[in-house]
Amino acid sequence: MKDKVVLITGSAAGIGKSTAKLFAGQGSKVIVSDIQEEEGSKTVSEIEDLGGQAIFIKCDVADKQEVKELVEKSIEKYGRLDFGVNNAGIEGENEKTANCTEGNWDRIMDINLKGAWLCMKFEIEQMLKQGSGAIVNVSSVAGLVGFAGTPAYTASKHGMLGLTKTAALDYATSGIRVNAVCPAVIRTPMIDRVTKEDNEALKSFESMHPVGRLGEPIEVAEAIYWLCSDKASFITGAAFPVDGGFTSR
Repeated sequence: MKDKVVLITGSAAGIGKSTAKLFAGQGSKVIVSDIQEEEGSKTVSEIEDLGGQAIFIKCDVADKQEVKELVEKSIEKYGRLDFGVNNAGIEGENEKTANCTEGNWDRIMDINLKGAWLCMKFEIEQMLKQGSGAIVNVSSVAGLVGFAGTPAYTASKHGMLGLTKTAALDYATSGIRVNAVCPAVIRTPMIDRVTKEDNEALKSFESMHPVGRLGEPIEVAEAIYWLCSDKASFITGAAFPVDGGFTSR
């Protein structure tokens, strides 16, 4: 993976940040992208402190022009794009299906699903020019099973898996692999917001996993890294659970 170029959205914190640091530690050139400029720049600084190469490009993945410029600037800097990790996403507001507001629905879909599609659109255009590339979309176990009270989030993550499988078929003979990871509950700032750092709420989430604990961001990052690598060369169109046994019940 040395000198490979990887673009990672939503990499100011959590899974995206761990993935950025993992790739950089293996010699890859990393484009850190997020709407959180200060935290994204901090990710770059941490990578550079460890001897890695990275740049930060601010981008709202729901904005077509910003995504287009994100990929263009990445190519201007590094000349190619080997991997795209489409990780940017939000949880939105939790409400039952009939109580979900149109604004909440649209915002979640714009970022989680449309954002992933826009990133793939411009990533794939570049990868077709090169004749190679790998994309990993960060979905969720909510893309594999239903979750009460999260209609928009669950629909967006299910949609991401359909998009992943379709793109995998579209470009299977073009040297481009497209896969998704489906994490269960991972110890990230998102889960801190959901639980409001309440110990009982945290224990409830832990008990959902047969292994008896939450996942760590690096555990998802390792799966993403592997799916991008040549060791996964015969894998495309997969929805890869990283869930501590959650979906085995």
